[in-house]
Amino acid sequence: MLKASALTYAYNGQTPLAFPDVNCPQGEHWLLLGQSGSGKTTLLHLLAGLRTPKTGSVLVGDTDIVKLRSSKLDKFRGDNIGIVFQVPHFVRSLNVEDNLALTQSLSGKKVDRQKINHLLERLSIGHKAKSSTNSLSQGEQQRAAIARALVNDPVIILADEPTSALDDQNTTQVIDLLEEQASAANATLLVVTHDTRLKERFHKQITI
Repeated sequence: MLKASALTYAYNGQTPLAFPDVNCPQGEHWLLLGQSGSGKTTLLHLLAGLRTPKTGSVLVGDTDIVKLRSSKLDKFRGDNIGIVFQVPHFVRSLNVEDNLALTQSLSGKKVDRQKINHLLERLSIGHKAKSSTNSLSQGEQQRAAIARALVNDPVIILADEPTSALDDQNTTQVIDLLEEQASAANATLLVVTHDTRLKERFHKQITI
C-alpha cells in the first residue's frame, strides 16, 4: 500500500507546493498524470523518500517513511521501493549486468544473474548485458533502468516518465513488463508521466 496525506514541499525561497492525497492499495496500478513543470517528479521523490516534505505523511504499508532517517530510510527503500528515474543514473565503470547485480548486493540480496538476464531479455536488451551503459542509446538506458528497478521485487514501483524516450512499440512492451512484474509480486505500481498515450492503459488515475 502507498498512501500520502497533506503533502507540501518548499524549494528554497519559494511558495510551498501542495500535492493531492495519494491512496494506492496494494497490488493496484495507477497513473499520475500532469504537464511538465506541474510538480510530478517532486511528488514522486517525496513518495520515494528522496525528499522530505514540509508537512504530511507517506505510508508504505504500515511505515511512515517521513519519520525514517539516514541508513534506516536507505535500507527500507532498497527493500521495498523500486524507482525508475526520468534520467537514468548508472555506475559508469560497470556494465549493464553488473549495475543490476550491484543493486541486488546493496540491498543485502544474493546476486542472481539468471534473473538479471531474464529481465534484460524481456526488455529486448539482453544482448547489451556486457556492454558499458555509456554505449546504450537513450531508449536502451531507460529499459536498463526499468530492469534495475524491478530486480529486487519491490512492493512499490515508482516510474518517472518511463516511456518518454520510447516509440509506440517499445512503450507497449515497457508498460506490459511493469504491469506484469507488479502483478507477479502483488506490488503497487505508480507511473508518473505527461505521456497521454498511457491514459487508456490505466483506469486508476491521479491528475496534478
